[in-house]
Amino acid sequence: MNVPVDILRFNTCGSVDDGKSTLIGRLLYDSKSLMEDQLEALERSADITGGGQINLANLTDGLRAEREQGITIDVAYRYFATPRRKFIIADTPGHVQYTRNMVTGASSANLSIVLVDARAGVIEQSRRHTAIAALLRIPHLVVAVNKMDLVDWSEQRFLEIRAQFEEFLPRLDIKDVKFIPLSALNGDNVVEPSPHTPWYVGPTLLGHLESVHIASDWNLNGFRLPVQWVNRPNNPTDPKLHDFRGFSGQIAGGIVRTGQKVIALPAGIVTTVKQIWTYDGPVEQAFCPQSVTLVLEHDIDVSRGSTIIGTDQLPGASSQLQAEICWMHPRPLQPGKKYFLKHTTQTVQAAVTEIVSKLNMATLDAEPEPAALAMNDIGEIRLRTAKPIVFDGYATNRLTGSFILIEQGSNATVAAGMLLPPREIVKPENGDYVI
Repeated sequence: MNVPVDILRFNTCGSVDDGKSTLIGRLLYDSKSLMEDQLEALERSADITGGGQINLANLTDGLRAEREQGITIDVAYRYFATPRRKFIIADTPGHVQYTRNMVTGASSANLSIVLVDARAGVIEQSRRHTAIAALLRIPHLVVAVNKMDLVDWSEQRFLEIRAQFEEFLPRLDIKDVKFIPLSALNGDNVVEPSPHTPWYVGPTLLGHLESVHIASDWNLNGFRLPVQWVNRPNNPTDPKLHDFRGFSGQIAGGIVRTGQKVIALPAGIVTTVKQIWTYDGPVEQAFCPQSVTLVLEHDIDVSRGSTIIGTDQLPGASSQLQAEICWMHPRPLQPGKKYFLKHTTQTVQAAVTEIVSKLNMATLDAEPEPAALAMNDIGEIRLRTAKPIVFDGYATNRLTGSFILIEQGSNATVAAGMLLPPREIVKPENGDYVI
């Protein structure tokens, strides 16, 4: 059986000048994950941006405006590997006005690193980014208390910041939280342990990233395959591909095995999995998040936008949806306007029927019935789609419980959304599916 490569996706977030880009640069530099040309580019830019010293933030702050202002504006992705694990990093902006960019970068993360300046402590942006990480159901959180060298490596200050977080963390329902004192600029507790923190007995940041358990982060309960493509090679010279008809996509949840009964939705017809194909050839079983092609026992009507599911732990199917969203457009969201809603592999027309509430980031309380949602606001809404969609609650399955709203005409992405649990699960009218 093919096992997916162990890849940890994580993002860094925090307020302006908390050291997010410098931290990533330090991770790459000290773990010896940089190419020679990257090191040479850093040295060439040192006199311009670093006062004659290598500026590690330039590894992620690639835009000229970012380097001139010393801030992160867009999401920057970097990749590196150690002998124990591969990593995909999203460096996200700290400014309030770029909250939407932070949501984008964190949407697929297994782990989120919230940086806090040891001098300033917990501020509103620290709470905002922690709340967004909880809203996105990111399973693991690291609170990196940075610039500890500027507070004389005070254990008391570290414990004060930890206590400030622990006042509101229980409200956010984040199960796995790790606090690490460090100095991104000097490299203390980033890759190598620091001699300045004898009172800290935990792992370095890289040590924690290499060892945090992520195998159970994927939803392996309830098989889901949103069909992306109907695979019809029809190669007359190859008997295996002659009259081949498979359904390709990325498994969004659960495990599938040959001989397993599945339901093709929206047709609602039960059939059996005849073959499972991967890039490396046929397999007997596959699981989330592998990309596969399924060959079914019966020739039924399945196309892009259909969903093939297991017969247990059925999803919801409805045209009346309730969701939490982050609004990303300069024009405020107002009820009544129509959008395109893209969910898994299908796109349908949708209208926002009601704005239920808006999240107050200062207090983390929901403010009921706001008149509109402005850019970067997070709130709860109700939607009506032109036809029912098959979905799970976002808390159950991040892949089948998420969507984006697209403005008609401009095709601009205006919101990212997380569906609340369905009120009714899929069920046949006569109580049984038939072929």
